[in-house]
Amino acid sequence: MSKSHRGTGVRTEPKHGRGKCPVCGNENVKVLYEKEIDGKTVKVCKFCNAKMKNVARKEARAAKAAAPAAE
Repeated sequence: MSKSHRGTGVRTEPKHGRGKCPVCGNENVKVLYEKEIDGKTVKVCKFCNAKMKNVARKEARAAKAAAPAAE
């Protein structure tokens, strides 16, 4: 069976969603994930999106661990 539905969301984007990531500076990568950086909403690549999620998760975990210690 063919997989004709793959990439249909990207086909409507300019250059099929490819461009330069403002975070890492890689060119010709798919920039599909909207993130807020310095008050502006920008589209970042898959790898920077994952990195930002992991950093936020680690910070939340550290804050949660520090909260009971402060009491």
